[in-house]
Amino acid sequence: MTSPLARRLRIAAAGCGSLALALAGLVAAPAALAAPPAAAAQYPNYAPTPPMGWNDWSYYQCDIDENTILGNARALVSTGLAAKGYDTVTTDDCWMAHTRDSSGNLVADPLKFPHGMDYVGQQLHAMGLKFGIYEDAGTATCGGYPGSLGHWQQDADLFAKWGVDYVKLDGCNVPTKTGETDEQSYHDTYAAWSQAMLNTGRPMVFSVSAPAYFEGGPDWDTVIGWSAEVGNLWREGADVALGQESAGAKWSSLKYNYGYNVGLADLQRPGRWNDPDFLLAGDSGLTRDEIQSQMSLWSVMAAPLISSTDLTHLSADALAVLGNPDVIAVDQDPTGLQGRVVQHGDGYDVLSKPLANGDRAVALFNESDSAQTVTTSAAAAGFGPGSSFLLKDLVTKHVTRTTGTIAADVPPHATVLYRVSAGGDRSTAPATALTWKDVSTAAHPGTYTVGLTDHGATGLSATTLTLTAPAGWTVTPSSVRINRVDPGQTATTTVTVTAPKASPGTTVSTVTATARYVAAPAGADSVSGPLTITSVVPYPTLADAFNNVGATLESDTAPGNLDGGGDSYSADALAAAGATPGATVTSDGASFTWPAAAPGTPDNVATGGQAVELTGQGSALAFLGTETGFTSGPVVVTYTDGTTSTGTLGFPNWCCSTTTDYGAKTVLTMDHRNTQAGPANFGVSYRVFSNTVPLTAGKTVRTVTLPNQPAIHVFALAVKP
Repeated sequence: MTSPLARRLRIAAAGCGSLALALAGLVAAPAALAAPPAAAAQYPNYAPTPPMGWNDWSYYQCDIDENTILGNARALVSTGLAAKGYDTVTTDDCWMAHTRDSSGNLVADPLKFPHGMDYVGQQLHAMGLKFGIYEDAGTATCGGYPGSLGHWQQDADLFAKWGVDYVKLDGCNVPTKTGETDEQSYHDTYAAWSQAMLNTGRPMVFSVSAPAYFEGGPDWDTVIGWSAEVGNLWREGADVALGQESAGAKWSSLKYNYGYNVGLADLQRPGRWNDPDFLLAGDSGLTRDEIQSQMSLWSVMAAPLISSTDLTHLSADALAVLGNPDVIAVDQDPTGLQGRVVQHGDGYDVLSKPLANGDRAVALFNESDSAQTVTTSAAAAGFGPGSSFLLKDLVTKHVTRTTGTIAADVPPHATVLYRVSAGGDRSTAPATALTWKDVSTAAHPGTYTVGLTDHGATGLSATTLTLTAPAGWTVTPSSVRINRVDPGQTATTTVTVTAPKASPGTTVSTVTATARYVAAPAGADSVSGPLTITSVVPYPTLADAFNNVGATLESDTAPGNLDGGGDSYSADALAAAGATPGATVTSDGASFTWPAAAPGTPDNVATGGQAVELTGQGSALAFLGTETGFTSGPVVVTYTDGTTSTGTLGFPNWCCSTTTDYGAKTVLTMDHRNTQAGPANFGVSYRVFSNTVPLTAGKTVRTVTLPNQPAIHVFALAVKP
């Protein structure tokens, strides 16, 4: 599962076995390392197109068994996804017993997999599916189970005997041999595994995780380079978010994984695949636009399409996204080329991917939090001279014709994916796009111009514009007659939008414009475009913004959910450390009030951009909190004179990172935590930290806007003198 960052996240989640065992797995190492065999030959191209299938990890982690794996496999078949290419079912970490047998062989956990892994493989093959399995190249898996170091051929032979078709080899605990660099030691063991699989004579797709442990470092490209020699695909960066994490954390994770993968096109070639990790379509919290964005972007990037969610309860939206044959065809295109960013703007990217028949897949990705019109051209997408192009929206299936401009009003976090081909005639409706522009003034707030542009070769007639808004809102006028729009021209109208009074918090609302028109000889057609209006109303106090249960009684741990997995601080242990409800807690010259909330009720803010009223003057703004991730984000301080200042806030992970990360200071330390099963993980330190951002001297604070990073948790705020 990959990078050191991801490794720490997995341990922090600790759904599998005890946390102490997982931590022990990070440092275990044999007394002496066996020498690897000779360098592996070039690994065969067992994956001519990006692999597709399902893996249990992101949704289930270690909470797996035989029924879970085979139930999701049956769902692949019954939903029709298997027939569309999702044909490999991979059992990830935690399938093993904690020790090898007397002969040194890996053994399936007898409670989770009572019939053994060979039985699982037989059942998958009987369904027409392929059998994937997980191991680690080092001394232990990320979950603390037996690693493969020194057992390369033995494990490869066992997997071949079981009928394995796909091997995912992680790299959590690969020790560095004396006289070698980390990169050389990783290469040795992955090359040994590659050769061992070749020696079995069984074709097994090889998924290499080594690059993820070098993400962003000087050896990253080198490791990806030899990964393409020893295997078929490689995880090159951090794990995607886990199923139990918040919606904000999941979207942030998808953007992050897209960000590190999109620039690696030069390191991939047909049959050798960059892998930015699992598809989350079907996970709670993500919107239809967000899961469609991931599916579209992964397909344009020729990434493996490996679902990791509960397929037995897949929503209609998730099934439609995963099963869209036109989008799958972009991913599986036989050219095997990764799409590239051909245009980058404020909060958006345009990607273009060459396809086998001369078409291009063009993605308009709006990563921002507001709708915007994204505009590019056929020339920018890679087409030569021409004045007629067909645009097929691969989600709506709507086909239009453009003279060269490719544009759409794209909702926040959404991606419009076109298949673009040269040609077309007047029988196809012209491509059109709507654009919103805020022209508000102090005297006329909420005023916008709406533009309708004809990007085709034929004009629009009988054109009307209709505007709709949420209940309680008004748009004036709500309908406008535009009549004629000539080719290449834009018709505009001005509207006023009025919103009801908003409650404290962040409210995102959408006003939609829909233009209906006739374009002879194609006939009637329409286009819609959203306007996103975000209202941020400050909470009167931080306590009013509390949205997360971070501390629970040891006698009743059920309400806890600090980390998204049901784990929490022990209120009993906090009290022993001096943090009782309403108590004063001091750190680094700042004095905080510990939340007065009763254990088991919301007592902290999982930050999502909330604004909070605060007053005072001082040298710094102090925060009492922690993280259940490894991230930081901006804090915006607004003063009474209307000016602002910014700073960056981050905390160490509550248990599993360097305690001085982000410049934080440890305030409280407990020696265990609460889990859904009760107090646990004794002997592991769980901490609360303080950190500060600077204030402008002599100015009085009015509001504080927290980072939009749900992994950051804030218990208290204070102005430091």
